[in-house]
Order: sequence, then C-alpha cells, then structure tokens
Amino acid sequence: MSSATTQIDPQHIEAMVRAAIAKALGGAAQESGSSYVPKLVVSISARHVHLTDEHVEKLFGPGKKLTPEKDLYQDGFYAAAETVMIVGPRRRMLPNVRVLGPTRKASQVELAFTDTISLGIDAPVRHSGDIKGTPGCVLVGPAGAVELHEGVIRAARHVHINPRDSAYYGVKNGDFMSLTVKSPQCSVTFDEVLVREDPNSKLEVHIDTDEGNACDLDHATTIELKRLEPCKCHGH
Repeated sequence: MSSATTQIDPQHIEAMVRAAIAKALGGAAQESGSSYVPKLVVSISARHVHLTDEHVEKLFGPGKKLTPEKDLYQDGFYAAAETVMIVGPRRRMLPNVRVLGPTRKASQVELAFTDTISLGIDAPVRHSGDIKGTPGCVLVGPAGAVELHEGVIRAARHVHINPRDSAYYGVKNGDFMSLTVKSPQCSVTFDEVLVREDPNSKLEVHIDTDEGNACDLDHATTIELKRLEPCKCHGH
C-alpha cells in the first residue's frame, strides 16, 4: 500500500447505518429521504460445470484455457465456449453441458432435480463449494475424460447481494430470504434463499431450471424478495 492512512468509505458507513436501522425495525430499512430501490434480477441457473485448470487440460487438451463466450450478470464470470458430456451410472448421459468460468480449486457439477433423475445420480441439495461426501460422475471432453469422485450437487437457491442492498433488505451474509414469483397461471414462494454477500456482487437470485419452470418465471408479473422471518413454531 502506498500509504498507512486508512481511508473510510462513506458508502460502507452508510450501509452499516442502514443495517442497524433495518435490524431495529425488524424488516427492510426504510430510507428516509431516499428513493433508492435495488434492481432485482432473478436468473435461472441451468445445468453447468465448474472445472479446475488441470481438468480443463485433461478434457480439452494440453495448455488449453477456457474460452469466454458470454458474460454472466455477475462481473468476472462467464459462460465458456467449451462443453462436456456428463456420464452417470449405467452409462446414462447428458451431452453439451456448459462450462462456466473462471476455473476453480475443485471441479463441481450443478444439476436440477430432473437432471439427476435422468443421470441416475442421487445428488444432494448443497450450496456451491460444499461438495464433501457428494456423488461423482465422469466428464467427457474432446481430448479426454475425467472421473470425479465427488462434486455432483443440486445447487441450493441463493441470492448474490452487496452491502448496500443487504442493508436495504435487513439481512446479512448467511441469512435466508424468501422469493415470491407471481405469474398469470401460478404463484410460487421459495423459502431458504441463502444470502451470499460480497462487495462486488450485483443483486441477483439464482434458481434452477425446475424451479424456474415451476413458477413460470418467463411470464412473471410480480417478483418480491424479502427477509425470511425465523420460525416461531411451538417447541422450537
């Protein structure tokens, strides 16, 4: 660092104040004198694969790097041009599954419930990165194959959020929220939406393909995200 002087970010202080107000109110912070309303994006996260650098080379060739093809909503993340085939028990297969970048320290496969049925894999619902004890599979690329001994999950629904927006909603990292989607043919509320707070995140909820179809997200007329109140059931 060029200077030992600590610079205090006014926006960070403002976010901390809003968070304190939100906690006191027991709900989303009401910004007196402010018209700020977060821009909420809800995205369907279709089946995809995250790979290590080593596995990229095994699947696509020595020295191969992922080729960014389309930027995702979160800055720095992208859908790569590369795809793989996922092979489950008894040679059940899902072809042309997209690889997302950048690469990670551990390879991971994220599927919807319907996908796991097709593959014959009993994959648990886990948050991204929590793969210990999960089933594995075989990934096949144009240059080779990789056997994963673990890493196949059904990704738990979650919301990417920054400190300003988490203060607006009165939540913090690790909390849970609910998402209500109203469409002409149905109305669905998803609970247990994990809050994943990061200063660089843009407000975005990720649900899988089955969930997106269940709520008819493409024709949604109203979408509401709010803090999930703790259960007040008797005996808990």
